Amino acid sequence: MKKQYFTEENIKPKAKEMFEKVKKYREYHDIEFLPGKSALLVIDMQKYFIETASHAYVPSAEAILPGVKKLISVYSGKNLPVIFTLHSNNEENAGMMKRWWPKLIGEGTVESHLPEELELYDGIRIEKHQYDAFYDTNLEEILNKKNISQLVICGVMTNICCETTARSAFVRGFEVFFCVDGTATYSEEHHMATLTNLSYGFAIPVLLEELFSTLSRK
Repeated sequence: MKKQYFTEENIKPKAKEMFEKVKKYREYHDIEFLPGKSALLVIDMQKYFIETASHAYVPSAEAILPGVKKLISVYSGKNLPVIFTLHSNNEENAGMMKRWWPKLIGEGTVESHLPEELELYDGIRIEKHQYDAFYDTNLEEILNKKNISQLVICGVMTNICCETTARSAFVRGFEVFFCVDGTATYSEEHHMATLTNLSYGFAIPVLLEELFSTLSRK
């Protein structure tokens, strides 16, 4: 069942509460956020997930959107890489997706596009067809050519494409910073489960305010 656990009014205290539950795992890892070595990966912030008319609408996506937009603006302003993933499927590339979900994002459909407020931003667009943004794409090649060693992940859905991509980035040797208040999914339980699992074994949990603070000094 879908729940709007993040709202414009509660996102800061709610995200901080979540962060407090997983920040202990950061003590085991001496990984410093280095903006100049990082790229921002904005996962699947498409109309399919963030417009209310869509059956796949993520209610909490509206609350994370201002922070995601600010993060994109800061990265763009510092000439740091911003990469948008766009998920879509056809019969040939859907694989298990078509057996798992009753409706998929069709290639070239209106709902597969970024909303106008994000389409305005410059950035690299990557078409993907599975949860993992590295699978059958040139994402790793792009990052390596730009000498990127760190990824900041935001977008939707926390526990599916965002989590799968974070895990995939880790096994490829990238240091992953996962945005607690820059990702969203259908329930707080799923969101928190992802933060717990990733913080334990794959990624550094981070609040947007911490990223903004570090970026402002670089």
